[in-house]
Amino acid sequence: MKGNVVIIGLGLIGGSIALAIKKEHPEARVIGYDVKEEEAELARSLKIIDEIASSFEEAITEADLIVLATPVMQTEKILVEISGFHFKENVIITDVGSTKQRIVEHAGKLLKRGIAFIGGHPMAGSHKSGVVAAKVHLFENAFYILTPTEDVQEVQVDKLKEWLKGTKARFVVLSPKEHDRITGVISHFPHIIAASLVHQAQRYERENELVSRLAAGGFRDITRIASSNPGMWRDILLHNREELLQLFDVWLQEMSIVRSFVEKGDSEQIYNYFAEAKQFRDGLPIRAKGAIPSFYDLYVDVPDYPGVISEITGYLAKERISITNIRIIETREEIYGVLRLSFQTEEDRAKAKQCIETYTTYKTYEV
Repeated sequence: MKGNVVIIGLGLIGGSIALAIKKEHPEARVIGYDVKEEEAELARSLKIIDEIASSFEEAITEADLIVLATPVMQTEKILVEISGFHFKENVIITDVGSTKQRIVEHAGKLLKRGIAFIGGHPMAGSHKSGVVAAKVHLFENAFYILTPTEDVQEVQVDKLKEWLKGTKARFVVLSPKEHDRITGVISHFPHIIAASLVHQAQRYERENELVSRLAAGGFRDITRIASSNPGMWRDILLHNREELLQLFDVWLQEMSIVRSFVEKGDSEQIYNYFAEAKQFRDGLPIRAKGAIPSFYDLYVDVPDYPGVISEITGYLAKERISITNIRIIETREEIYGVLRLSFQTEEDRAKAKQCIETYTTYKTYEV
């Protein structure tokens, strides 16, 4: 497809979308804009974009596709700012935010003018940030939610899908409300729970310093998402406030039910509670990307002797397999290994597993 594509916000997501569009539509001109000039310069030097917008308004008014790859609060401000701009005929505007109802409301003036705004949410991410971490395959096989309103024609949705074809994502069309309810359940509220567990552990640590040391195993894993960007999650919770308030009520009821099982010592109900949760959890798709970025970890049961870590990393380096993180597990409850290696993709983890089992007799496990 020919045309001018303008990416506003050149971070991990914006940069990855730019790469996907450039690969699928090499005849398109990809223009980037970021409030951080150094990010824009870096994006150009890495050939993630073709050029930097000399003027915010000029770039937008000449665009055939505009992607707002900014935090949700900033996206709201941009939508208000550009609502009076002149646009090319048949322009499509989309965003990448984790919430949709408020974003679509702020796009109301554009929609009333007949300009196609289609909310978007690519459900993929990375442990790294910034345009330097952008990858053309970041969204491959991930769900990419689109939330068009009744003002948007189906042909316009299809055109946006064609622009984004290079992401190789799996497009799903939802209403803004459906999107916010689903992501509230599977992403936003779990982040709240993870943060609350960390706060609880922090309070107990004041009484016993062993809490931090013993939390190095499974507790650390189930609360990983509590390390996410605080500013981003503040904005998401404020944006999805109504849905989350309902989820708080449901969660409190759920905890009250479980509490009653424990209080009564009802072993059968307690067993059934965990059995039903296990059944649903075990039935979740194993390889599909979801709302929360996956962690591709490999546990290696290695003997405790000097040089064992450099031995393992040496084998991986020999096969050119990149590790994103490495950690020694101090507590081994429910963890089948003492060395945890983290990888950026499932393919890298599979290669690492094969590599280690080829060069050593150490057992490897995926949890």
